[in-house]
Amino acid sequence: MHRSGLIELEAVLAVARRGSFRAAAAELGMSTSAISNAIAALETRLRTRLFNRTTRSVALTEAGQQFVVRISPALGEINGAMDEVNSQRQTPTGTLRINSSVGAARMIFAPLVLEFLRRHSDMKVDIVTEARLVDIVADGFDAGIRLEESVPRDMIAVPIGPDLRMVAVASPGYFAQHAKPLVPGDLMAHDCIRMRLSHGGIYRWELERHGEALELDVQGPLILDEATMMVDAAREGFGIAFVSEWNAADDLATGRLIRVLEDWSPYFPGLRLYYPGHRHVPPGLRAFVDLIREVNEARVSKGQDGSAIGPQNFSSN
Repeated sequence: MHRSGLIELEAVLAVARRGSFRAAAAELGMSTSAISNAIAALETRLRTRLFNRTTRSVALTEAGQQFVVRISPALGEINGAMDEVNSQRQTPTGTLRINSSVGAARMIFAPLVLEFLRRHSDMKVDIVTEARLVDIVADGFDAGIRLEESVPRDMIAVPIGPDLRMVAVASPGYFAQHAKPLVPGDLMAHDCIRMRLSHGGIYRWELERHGEALELDVQGPLILDEATMMVDAAREGFGIAFVSEWNAADDLATGRLIRVLEDWSPYFPGLRLYYPGHRHVPPGLRAFVDLIREVNEARVSKGQDGSAIGPQNFSSN
């Protein structure tokens, strides 16, 4: 969210971060032409070109690099002071920008994001989903949502919901034609729906029981990078999928999918909302953290600590 009176400086920093006028405009909620005009006006007053522009790229000039180094901490201090004043307001306002994986965003969307907007009508929420892990500070986000194992160590992390687990599932039709695997090694004789990771590698299925851990490089007819499609393929009988129990919950409840090797599917630390600890926490983010903690406490008090994340577990009623 840009601040009145600082837009030219914020435009420079946004373009420097993003390397693109269009991406910077999206970050600041402005038009590309407005960003370009703001920077052009500043360059005119400074009588110095801050960016070298071509049809394919935007890069800081040497003067621009020096300018960014000088103004970045100063602008951070100004924004921090404004946030502190704004935090005295009873009602949070502004835009909460969150970076998340697609799966995490789906899990928290209805129970947390929509509930947050119901409670805080003056707030806006901007969620950007992508598989790769980004620098939320450099990319202008207030917070990120990822599995605990992916959260940078220098961030404050707030648990969202209970622990999760992966489960191996397939359709009744598939098991009508193939024997159910009884031990992990049996999977090597099955059609498995494989998962491509954000860095391009293929996920090796991680199974564990009583302290014995295995990683299996299974084979199969499909390689996908999105859990919903993996569940769809399993439901249609194309093989065994290894997905989050949350993604398969509805199909397991209705019998469209059957789980196997359940004793080899241990729980692991689930989602975390994370944000930098060295910055002042904006009121909107503070209110979102308070909501997360409230629904976590409600879930635990109802004895749902080991159950999957779902709207029924995050109801504020």
